[in-house]
Amino acid sequence: MAASQTLSSSLSKPSPLSPRLNHTRFYPKPTPPYLLHNTTNPFFTLSSKNPLSDIIISNKNQTSHDVFVDDDDKPREECGVVGIYGDSEASRLCYLALHALQHRGQEGAGIVTVNNNILQSITGVGLVSDVFNESKLDQLPGSLAIGHVRYSTAGQSMLKNVQPFVAGYRFGSVGVAHNGNLVNYRTLRAKLEEKGSIFNTTSDTEVVLHLIATSKHRPFILRIVDACEKLEGAYSIVFVTEDKLVAVRDPLGFRPLVMGRRSNGAVVFASETCALDLIEATYEREVFPGEVVVVDDNGIQSLCLMSHPQPKQCIFEHIYFALPNSVVFGRSVYESRRRFGEVLATESPVDCDVVIAVPDSGVVAALGYAEKAGVPFQQGLIRSHYVGRTFIEPSQKIRDFGVKLKLSPVRAVLEGKRVVVVDDSIVRGTTSSKIVRLLKEAGAKEVHMRIACPPIIGSCYYGVDTPSSEELISNRMSVEEIRDFIGSDSLAFLPMNSLHTMLGNDSPNFCYACFSGKYPVEPRELKVKRVGDFVDDGLNGSLEQIDGGWVQANRNPKEVNASTGA
Repeated sequence: MAASQTLSSSLSKPSPLSPRLNHTRFYPKPTPPYLLHNTTNPFFTLSSKNPLSDIIISNKNQTSHDVFVDDDDKPREECGVVGIYGDSEASRLCYLALHALQHRGQEGAGIVTVNNNILQSITGVGLVSDVFNESKLDQLPGSLAIGHVRYSTAGQSMLKNVQPFVAGYRFGSVGVAHNGNLVNYRTLRAKLEEKGSIFNTTSDTEVVLHLIATSKHRPFILRIVDACEKLEGAYSIVFVTEDKLVAVRDPLGFRPLVMGRRSNGAVVFASETCALDLIEATYEREVFPGEVVVVDDNGIQSLCLMSHPQPKQCIFEHIYFALPNSVVFGRSVYESRRRFGEVLATESPVDCDVVIAVPDSGVVAALGYAEKAGVPFQQGLIRSHYVGRTFIEPSQKIRDFGVKLKLSPVRAVLEGKRVVVVDDSIVRGTTSSKIVRLLKEAGAKEVHMRIACPPIIGSCYYGVDTPSSEELISNRMSVEEIRDFIGSDSLAFLPMNSLHTMLGNDSPNFCYACFSGKYPVEPRELKVKRVGDFVDDGLNGSLEQIDGGWVQANRNPKEVNASTGA
């Protein structure tokens, strides 16, 4: 996504650029704050994963020997958001909270604060610790802040695409950080362009800013409601104005967003509760699907965005994206994954000597499998924590080089053993085949793969980066064909009916589109935008000419056989 900075000419001149990949901007306050007319809650006191990288992708356009490391065979989350109101250390708390959410995006980070009614922004490419230091945070005073960590799926991670975005319009300035993906982006953009809007990028977040700017409603909160009523798809968004922090979640609640409070009364919003834990904020509740929560000097106020349909929360938050110590959609992620492993041990048992995990996301499910099966869990694969985003590739071809760089088998655990290896998912199957070969070369007598989710057969259009359906191995092969492809002695997925049973009464509240091909919000456009950005600085052309970031909408969803979970 990329910032909209063309909505108004009233922005003051930016301050001189900080080091090359950081921006610092200041946005003045042109108008008085708006007044809300909703009933307020009691006042509060004001006071001062990265998951396994699976395979190596060579960048043929690079002239150096650096090679880009990417999690090519795993779905990827788009981003994480944070909002803080009422703490004089807001920027530093935001910085720490973004650290806790680093697993949700590693390509860029940014923070916007409000000080003396002026919005100040610093964004940069890289990890949170790469973008911010003590001097940068000193430039972000104030008791009101929002932050964002970003994951990009295509093209380069250009600075102008890093959130939060800040823009000025005729009634003020607004900052926004967005987690999700809009399925009607192209339609909305076309309508706005017909009315004269000028777009800087192909960002769906920029569409939200334009909708707010062109709304006929006067109060800012009603502008947000008016804009969101036009959106279709997934969005958990935090906004900041000169005096307000606003959190919004789409009516189906695809992406998570929680609210907490620090002991001094400061209100915190975050994508996961792990961010609240780090900054010692007490979890209070989720932002409800379809809710707009406004925090200002009047307290906390809640507005209903629109009617509440059956929620469709992303099940992959519990399978893969969220940290195990988070509570997502009211459920412990750790307990969900442990139960996935227990169900696999019950539904698909096999005689084995040891249970291991593909670190890190398969560990908790493997623990559940081992406990239920009565077989010891051991670390058969050790993950390297020191591999950067680039490295020097050896001139001589080494088979499975990418996996070996990240994972090291423990021969003492594997040699002569019948091994069950638990992973969270199989997407293309390329990494699984390399892991199986790695384990057998280390002496494993048998390798039995157990996957803690049903087979993935459909692309996601709601904020998860998945390949096109044609690239998904479970959409092209049966379970037995996949087993043969990856070379394991047996293979089993978590059955869909068992997943429904495990979730109990909450089962209808989750989205299973990636397993069923049935979409709660149908992508009606001919092509829909994949997560992330595909327009780099200097790239010109119409949307129809730029195909790299678009996938064909799923017109004929594939039915799932509940008995096999396929």
